[in-house]
Order: sequence, then structure tokens, then C-alpha cells
Amino acid sequence: MKLKMFVNAALFAGLALNQAWAAAPADVSPEAAARGLEIAKEVVRRDDGWGDSKVSMQMILTNKHGDTSERQIRLQSLEVDGDGDKSLSIFDEPRDVKGTAFLSFTHATVPDEQWLYLPALKRVKRISSANKSGPFMGSEYAFEDLTSFEVEKYDYEFLREDTYDGQDVFVIRTFPRYPKSGYTKLEVVIDQAEYRTLKIDFYDRKGDLLKTLENKAYKQYLDKYWRAHNALMVNHQSGKKTELIWSGYDFQTGLSDKDFNKNSLKRAK
Repeated sequence: MKLKMFVNAALFAGLALNQAWAAAPADVSPEAAARGLEIAKEVVRRDDGWGDSKVSMQMILTNKHGDTSERQIRLQSLEVDGDGDKSLSIFDEPRDVKGTAFLSFTHATVPDEQWLYLPALKRVKRISSANKSGPFMGSEYAFEDLTSFEVEKYDYEFLREDTYDGQDVFVIRTFPRYPKSGYTKLEVVIDQAEYRTLKIDFYDRKGDLLKTLENKAYKQYLDKYWRAHNALMVNHQSGKKTELIWSGYDFQTGLSDKDFNKNSLKRAK
């Protein structure tokens, strides 16, 4: 998946398509907006063409007291020509969440769609637009973080060139165009050599720093596509954090649209 926030990130067909979208602040210069957009397009261009993938993921939740809990998840993703990616996450452990499945369809210019299958209730629940900023399965990731990165979903501002973790980087600011986003802006650090997202600062609806994501341990697949194998999301306001660890990436496995529908949620095992 293209998600540079998640992930290796991240989401509403029920909304009217003519609903007003947010825009970048008026004080962003045309030059800064154009440069930011140019960098974002290059991020997407370099990750185009991977097809589909499967990977195992460990999720480690840590509360403000330092207590931890773990979850084991399988994730499969499908690249969609002319639109955002599709993804299906299946929880295997612990026992109380086993069989829970999450389906996400990212769209570039219309609201995203998401569904959650809860085995205890034996039903599929659609994630409403009002809940997109809420926490995903108790983690520090919001539902809206769990989508592929699509250029059309944001406005942009180039901030500066800098160094981060010993690398030359671009720092850009993105402004979610979706009016019900939980964020007013994101500040994104992208390495200049490979255009990988290294860090994101998320700002809440009041404009205060909410959380920070750091992507590390990148590896290259198919001689082109970079994937982080470790991501740490820290919530500065709650003191909680969520770490994701990926292993066993497999690309071009033959997945198709039929593997990503509401019926696939119920039969996920």
C-alpha cells in the first residue's frame, strides 16, 4: 500500500459528493504550495506499480503507565489503477480479538469507505464519517490514518530542506481536504534520496501537536519499493504509544478485487 504514514501507513461514500472540502490557509504562497505538491507527487510516483502484497504485523500498545499488550495481524493490500488502494487486516491474536477484520477502500477524490467485522456480534459495521478520527482497535492510529496516500486528498506547503537522522530531507506541510478530519495539518519529513516518509507530526483540530509517527528500518523490495519495518506512533497528549513491526513481506501474490469485499470480512480466518 502507498500509505507513507502507516504507514508503511491511511477513510465515506455516505457523504454527499458536493460537500465542501477544506483548503490550505490563505497565507501559503503559490511557490510553496507548488513545491510541496511536486514532492508529494514524486513520493507517489516512486511507489507506483507494486500490484499487491501480504505481510504479517505485530502491534504493541503501551499505555501512559508503561503497561503493554500485543496483537498479531495479517495485512493484505491491492493497488488500484486510477484510485486509492484497498486493504484487509485480519486479527489473529489475542483470543479476544481473533477473527476481527478491517476492510478499507481509499479513494482519491471522493470519501473513503471502511468496514469492521466483529466476530462476537457476527456482523459487519460500517465506519461512519463522524468516527474516522477515532482510535483504531485501541491504538494510537486513527481510522483515517489507515489509508493509502493519495495526492488529491491534501493541500501542500513546502517548508524547508533540512537534515534528520543523518539524512538530507524535505519538510512539507499537508492540509487534509476532508472536512471531518481529526487533523488541521501534518508536518512530514521525507528523505531526499528515496522519497521515503521518515516522520510525521499530526496537529489536532485546535492546531496543537497531537502525535508523532516515526518510520524506521526501511527495506527495499522488487528493486524499487521501500517499506518501513518499524513504525512508532507517540501520542503527546495522552502519553500512550503504538509500535508496529512488519515481517514477511510478499509482493505480487495474485490478489484481486474479489479478495477485498464485505463477504471477505466474514470469511477472514
